[in-house]
Amino acid sequence: MEAPLEAELEEELELEGAELDVHIQENLEDALVQEALQTGVDLRQYSRQVELELQEVERASIQDYIRESENIAELHNQISACDAILERMEAMLGAFQSSLSSLSGEIRALQGQAGAMNLRLQNRRRVRERLGGLLEQLVVPPDMISVILEAPVTSPEFLEQLRALDAQIGAVKEESFRDTVACADVQHVLDKLRIKAVTKIREFVLQKIFSFRKPMTNYQIPQNSLLKFKFFYQFLLGQERAAAQELRDHYVGTVGRVHFSYFRSYSARLMKVQYEEVAEKDDLMGVEDTARKGFFSKPSLRSRNTVFTLGNRGAIIGPAELEAPIIVPHAAAKGEQRFPFESLFRSQHFALLDAACREFAFLSEFFLVSGNGAQELFNAVMGRTLSMFQKHLESFVADCYDAIAVFLCIHLALRFRALMAKRGVPALDGYWAWLLELLWPRFELILELHIRSVQGTDPQRLGMDTRPHYITRRYAEFSSAIVSINQTLPSERSDALLARLQLEVENLVLRAAAEFPSRREQLVFLINNYDMMLGVLMERAVEESKEVEGFQQLLAARTQEFVEELLAPPFGGLVGFVREAEALLERGEGERLRGQEARVTQLIRGFSGSWKGAVEALSQDVMRSFSNFRIGTGIIQAALTQLIQVYHRFQKVLEQPPLRALPARADLINIHHLMVELKKHKPNF
Repeated sequence: MEAPLEAELEEELELEGAELDVHIQENLEDALVQEALQTGVDLRQYSRQVELELQEVERASIQDYIRESENIAELHNQISACDAILERMEAMLGAFQSSLSSLSGEIRALQGQAGAMNLRLQNRRRVRERLGGLLEQLVVPPDMISVILEAPVTSPEFLEQLRALDAQIGAVKEESFRDTVACADVQHVLDKLRIKAVTKIREFVLQKIFSFRKPMTNYQIPQNSLLKFKFFYQFLLGQERAAAQELRDHYVGTVGRVHFSYFRSYSARLMKVQYEEVAEKDDLMGVEDTARKGFFSKPSLRSRNTVFTLGNRGAIIGPAELEAPIIVPHAAAKGEQRFPFESLFRSQHFALLDAACREFAFLSEFFLVSGNGAQELFNAVMGRTLSMFQKHLESFVADCYDAIAVFLCIHLALRFRALMAKRGVPALDGYWAWLLELLWPRFELILELHIRSVQGTDPQRLGMDTRPHYITRRYAEFSSAIVSINQTLPSERSDALLARLQLEVENLVLRAAAEFPSRREQLVFLINNYDMMLGVLMERAVEESKEVEGFQQLLAARTQEFVEELLAPPFGGLVGFVREAEALLERGEGERLRGQEARVTQLIRGFSGSWKGAVEALSQDVMRSFSNFRIGTGIIQAALTQLIQVYHRFQKVLEQPPLRALPARADLINIHHLMVELKKHKPNF
């Protein structure tokens, strides 16, 4: 037991010693202690001195406290007074806080009252506005009464008051549906004003419509003036439908008769300036020029080719003439002018297009119609006029055999339809469709008649020579006319018919060529006709057209064949030897040429002695055979070029071992010298 106690005591002593050491260390670190240690002062004496100083300070403090005791007491009293004042302030603030609480409740109550008052104010304002509007609707202004009764309908004041009257009648009618009793007080006044306005408007519009009937009157002027008063019809439509229908019926009847009378008269006078000579059923492509239609029949056209030639007629579908001013018949008759039918057709239908666009726009704007309603009203106005046009065209087309005129009319109809679509007027869409359905079958029928006439042509009755035939010229002119017209608006229907016609003409040319006894004459005839047709086609058609491409191929093939026929008499032996020798060399049988020395020698000397005369005779023969100097020159060039090529190939054959040592090679003409000499024989035109 003693041992643990001793251990505990030792631990406590150690702890106390450690604390003492720490305390000593802290004291040693003090600045005063360090200064004392450095100066060597005795610490115990220093401690007693410090204690004495503290006692002295304590006595001085007590003396100061005694001297200031009165001030301290006074300060205590002041602090107590302040505490009393603060208590009273706290009580006052508490009372003020309770007052604020009651004031907040009063403010909330005032806010509620203000909201209710604002709501009552808004309701009163709404009621006042409604009542004010109702009073304005129910009260008829004196100005409205005086203007409607006394002012002319053309015055701006009348139109202004009429709009106000229309709005007021509508408003009163709406209020009457709500069982507003006050409406009955003004209803009779508004009815009288409405009747008076309807009467004045009806008389004015009828007077304008009846003015259309006066002879020599330009109805467009009063028609345009009516647009300024288009509200009149709107007012009648809303307030007096019977009067509106009456005015509409009067307008339809009057303007319909005006259009019908004008276009009937214009068409009759227009047809008097048409060409007197027109194509008839015997004016077909395959009909002979010497054909007669009968002893007592009138003679045919002075020049049947005018039926197949376009000339300047194609300009009618160009932008310059398409929308040109219409033909004035009496001015044309006075100037002794005559026109083909397509010009009359353009003038007639351009006038119709212009009138239709103007009329459709007026009907839509004045009578307030659109869509099917506008189309029905337009048909009612222009129906008789369009029927007259249809009968006139049916009569003309039934007797027309001028395919170019019909085709131009087709393209005019297509362009006029596009022009009206651009203007946004669909009024004549049905008429254009009917017109195309009339013209296309007739055009196809006329082309079918031309095709049959070419099929039935007997070459033995044509009295032909090697020059271009008039039937092929007719075809070339006609085909180029249709192709050039068709370039802007291609049509497969016309292309198919032209392809059939071209095939029949090609067959006719081959049948006619077979009538010549020699192949050379046949080729001359074929080349002359193909060249003529190609030349005419290329004047109007593009080079990429099927017709041009087909005749180019035929002309090239026949030209090559003719060149070979042309070279055969003077140079046939040379050509034949070259072909045989080249065939042997291709097969590797060149040694077989060793037995040809005598033949080769004869060919060399024969060519050297006769080529100039043969070429001269060839050139003269070609120029006599072809009326077109250009094709004759081309054939001579082709012949001379082929001759140079054959002679060059002949020299290459002579360079082969079996013929290389032939003495006659010394008589060969230098190829460059031959080319120079042959150029002298090339004709220049």
